[in-house]
Amino acid sequence: MLLFGIGAVLAFEGLVLALMPRRLEEALALVQRLPVETRRGLGLGALALGVVLIWLARRMGA
Repeated sequence: MLLFGIGAVLAFEGLVLALMPRRLEEALALVQRLPVETRRGLGLGALALGVVLIWLARRMGA
């Protein structure tokens, strides 16, 4: 399961880098302009969502 998760993340990241490198640069520049506290909040929100999704997947037997 862990290898599947790592593989899925790498495949998605590779797809984004291969298909939209300029858009990725623009998105990173946008994030860089955000205040540190806003970035921290976004990161914590993404972390919480990821934990909830993993918990749901495990609970449903996926």
